[in-house]
Amino acid sequence: MDNKRIAVYGAGSLGTIIGAFLSKAGLDVTLIDVWQENVDTLNTKGAHVVGTTDITVPVKASTPDDIDGKFDIIFLLTKQVFNDSVVPKIKSILNEDGTLVSLQNGVPEKYILTQLPAKNVVAGSVEFGATAQGAGSSELTTFYDRFKEFAFKIGELDGSDTPRIEALKKVMDNVGGTFVSNNLLGTKWSKLLINSAFSGLSAATNSTFGAVADNQVGVLAALNIINEGLEAGKADNVTFDKMGSIDLNDFKKPADGFTDDQIALVRRMMAASKDLKASMLQDLEKGRKTEVHDINGVIVKAGEEHDIKTPFNDFVVSTVSKAEETGKLPVFDESIATLKDMLK
Repeated sequence: MDNKRIAVYGAGSLGTIIGAFLSKAGLDVTLIDVWQENVDTLNTKGAHVVGTTDITVPVKASTPDDIDGKFDIIFLLTKQVFNDSVVPKIKSILNEDGTLVSLQNGVPEKYILTQLPAKNVVAGSVEFGATAQGAGSSELTTFYDRFKEFAFKIGELDGSDTPRIEALKKVMDNVGGTFVSNNLLGTKWSKLLINSAFSGLSAATNSTFGAVADNQVGVLAALNIINEGLEAGKADNVTFDKMGSIDLNDFKKPADGFTDDQIALVRRMMAASKDLKASMLQDLEKGRKTEVHDINGVIVKAGEEHDIKTPFNDFVVSTVSKAEETGKLPVFDESIATLKDMLK
């Protein structure tokens, strides 16, 4: 794929870094973004990556309206809330035998496959962190050595090992270590469950991950959110992949209720990010639409399809949706009180 034409659709925090390292490797890459100032800055000053590294790389950038020609590979990094307009646009600029690599949070592949043939889609998972730093700049928040060792997981939708997936791996290795999985959808579902618990409750309680984990009601709510996701996902024929050494099946709710070991495990998982606020909460603070329907809402929808109740994920979706509509942030004590009643 050395001579392939590549697009990074969504030049935000992650896309800027991906575009920078692909361009640095000498590949033909265009960063696509709707923010004109970002596009202009990228074109005139290059992509600036700070944080655990500090590089500036000349890049090409374009708005969706000014795209010239079609692409062989498109990395999709926009938020799912824009997919109704973004995916049809991608369909129009992807070569007939081209590949869309879905790197969005959640499990967007179901919707994408209503717009694109399965032969044109590869699923992916981003395994590094980044924070936007304004036009043309992004902060890499993962340790640099770790980023170069493990940046992505990718996989064919049917789990098969193909020449295409191996060729994509070589392209993406220019950014950071890329691993091929035969259960990429299981990986994305596992990440979805963690995001639903951590990010969902951070947004629904207007607090940090640590504040949720340190609260007995909060940590039990997180476990219930994960358990609902396990039940809904399994009914949807998902085989959950491990998250590092953690098996998501270990969070299944015992008949006598969650154990001290399960509570301790959730708290250990949250500890590294205890001072962080979810991106969904940051969106609420800025008056933006969140991805709650594409995170907790995926579990809710799967539950509805299989007649599985998901009250804790319902709570997150309704609470965050109300905050979007009213512009008023959730109140921690009020949300915890509601969750406490639900636990009885």
